Amino acid sequence: MAEYDLIATAAFGLESEVRHELETLGYPARIASPGRVLFHGDEQAIIEANLWLRCAERILIRVAVGPANDFGLLFDLVRGAPWSDWIPADGQFPVRGRSYKSLLTSVPACQRIVKKAVVEQLRAGHGVEELPETSGDYAIEVAIANDEASLYLDTTGVGLHKRGYRPLVSEAPLRETIAAGMVRFSRWRPDRPFWDPFCGSGTIAIEAAMIGRDIAPGLRRTFACEAWPRIGGEGWRAAREAAERRVKPALEERLSATDISEDALKIARRSATAAGVADDIHFQIRDFADLSSKRDYGCLVTNPPYGERIGEAEEVRRLYRSMPTVLRRLKTWSHYLLAANPEFENLVGQGASKRRKLFNGRIECALYEFHGPRKPKDGGRPRRDERRGTGDEGKVAVSSDVATESDTPAEPSSLRPQASPPRPPQAFGGLRPEAERQATEFAARLGKRARHLRKWPTKRGITCYRLYDRDIPELPFAVDRYEDAVVVAEYERPHERTPAEHADWLDLMMKTIAKTLEVPRAEVFLRKRERQRGEAQYERVADEGAFRVVNEGGLRFRVNLSDYLDTGLFLDHRQTRGMVREAAAGKRVLNLFAYTGSFTIYAAAGGAVKTTTVDLSQTYLDWTAENLRLNGFEPGMTHYLARADSRAYVDSLPREPQFDLVVVDPPTFSNSKRLDDDWDVQRDGAPLLNAIRKRLTDGGLVYFSTNFRRFKLDESALTGYAVREISKQTVPEDFRNERIHRCWRLTAV
Repeated sequence: MAEYDLIATAAFGLESEVRHELETLGYPARIASPGRVLFHGDEQAIIEANLWLRCAERILIRVAVGPANDFGLLFDLVRGAPWSDWIPADGQFPVRGRSYKSLLTSVPACQRIVKKAVVEQLRAGHGVEELPETSGDYAIEVAIANDEASLYLDTTGVGLHKRGYRPLVSEAPLRETIAAGMVRFSRWRPDRPFWDPFCGSGTIAIEAAMIGRDIAPGLRRTFACEAWPRIGGEGWRAAREAAERRVKPALEERLSATDISEDALKIARRSATAAGVADDIHFQIRDFADLSSKRDYGCLVTNPPYGERIGEAEEVRRLYRSMPTVLRRLKTWSHYLLAANPEFENLVGQGASKRRKLFNGRIECALYEFHGPRKPKDGGRPRRDERRGTGDEGKVAVSSDVATESDTPAEPSSLRPQASPPRPPQAFGGLRPEAERQATEFAARLGKRARHLRKWPTKRGITCYRLYDRDIPELPFAVDRYEDAVVVAEYERPHERTPAEHADWLDLMMKTIAKTLEVPRAEVFLRKRERQRGEAQYERVADEGAFRVVNEGGLRFRVNLSDYLDTGLFLDHRQTRGMVREAAAGKRVLNLFAYTGSFTIYAAAGGAVKTTTVDLSQTYLDWTAENLRLNGFEPGMTHYLARADSRAYVDSLPREPQFDLVVVDPPTFSNSKRLDDDWDVQRDGAPLLNAIRKRLTDGGLVYFSTNFRRFKLDESALTGYAVREISKQTVPEDFRNERIHRCWRLTAV
């Protein structure tokens, strides 16, 4: 048989894999240009390439190539090509074209010239005058680049990505050729677990199952050249029978494909059935946040949401940021994620082992590869080079005939400082060498503090207290004991860990706390404190509902150990609350910015004749009501709860003595939507205190506190007060940080 110049077209970025596929079929190939892989073969090569190539888009026969810097040269080139050898007298031959950096810039004009020249050649070749174009599909392509024209005959027809198993598509379908390329780039094998956690219509998992079972991608569809007299017939029948014999039995280990959309999964199941791999894939509704597996050395290959629609971008950015802490659970897995956001690596907090530029339709994407350890061949521990994460999966092979940037190693970046210790073997997470030392030092310090404070709280009837307060700079935690539970606040501090490594490090530190303090791990609650403005201390950060009732000073308080940055009981104000109780007998007490009303409870217990509790949040007023009832007090006229802005509430009162004792413990800054003006303690503190003085009896007391470290109380701006700072007396001895807050006692004069 004669051999032809053949072209396998491919989406940008898949050329190297198409070349590899062709060479596996026995046809040496090279990448001729972006999106085009050149190989040589006869009619059998055309059949096998159409039937077996998973990553190519079309198989073209190059019929002619030559100069074409004017229409005359183009006409002569086309007229001289052997079209009648391929196209019968009644064959349909539509012409498509493109031009790049050439004098012939009008593609429609070039198409007309090509059509006219082909007509003349076919008339002469077949000895006819009429060309009815009533049968077959013999699409012609003219591609002009740098004044050279290449003429092709399309053997495929409908693109090779149309396998025939997906009659329906999901909202954002991934091309089958891209999906197959992702699986092949992952080097997944059927003996390894496989998971697509954003499976959508199931394309990636279906392509993987077809690869695993060696099912030819074109087995369930037809091709344009099957109807051609020169190629159709026995060759196709024999090739299909051979492909059928190659199909392997069902996979021993089912692939996992999950998504949150039941509608998408219905499409996926139908498509898998049509592809003949329904029994090889386990489709299930599951949120990405719930991803976990006990299996080792798997491949996660997925196409997560891009966030192309208005309003979705920030939601997708949050998803990307969450990925490291989820994927770290799969400690021995490798991960292959397709994303269109160029900031993807910054969002996940670490550079990829390798990245490849790909196009999903018209969307420019990159396949980010995060390589895990190789599975030991002997079932034992990985070799030393594998423990460093530099096995074959991490090597970059760049062929000399690749003229694109579709396959690039991840260069060193600030995300992974070169001076850092070797990365752990897992793709996401792992512990750096210093982690065990830090845990040992942390345990020693915690144990020492726990022993030191063992008798002190009991003697004073204290069950909630601070154990550790950033004593060791590398361990920026505040650790508070709430009776049988522990609350840990992590403060921001620069470090070189990736987000996933940091999450593993935090797990180690929380286990260290639990073991050292002999507390169940489930009773250790962690929250992160970031430097930010606004009402962050009041925002919900979780929804676990870990409510407890704790004791302090013979009183009971409801706390939430899990859902907010603060628990509902500020331990650093324990002394100040005691002062309020001692001063409250027979007094009318006003508690502004009351939060959960702990000062109100102390005042009521101290014998206040009336309390007024003011806060802008109904949630915290309800919490105050619960605390009142826990201690035998009933909300009502005696213990009045007012939902209001504290400044506005004071301004609304008559300018006459109404209170004998006032507590003011405001946030540093607040920009609540329910406020007309932002609250700034430095700017607004003194005016509020002056407004309070107009409603305060002579000799009355105001306890004013703030945790704003740079706060300066301008005593000259205050009228009618004798001012005394009592910060040292109000910071409890279990707080190493003596500037945890500042407090003043103001006496009305």
